[in-house]
Amino acid sequence: MSPKENKPSGSPEPEGPAEDFLAYCEAEFERRRNAAREFDEASCREAMDLVVRRLQALEEERGL
Repeated sequence: MSPKENKPSGSPEPEGPAEDFLAYCEAEFERRRNAAREFDEASCREAMDLVVRRLQALEEERGL
């Protein structure tokens, strides 16, 4: 799944740091899915959404 397919609902299309962060998260989720240890993907996605929304708000404030 690409970062753009997994953007937080109701948010504009991520760009800049938010887009980079989403790409990193998707790679990390894939790595963890393939690891022997379990992880709470739902909680990680919730945290990811919070960070992306904050990054987007900062980008809007700065006019990036």
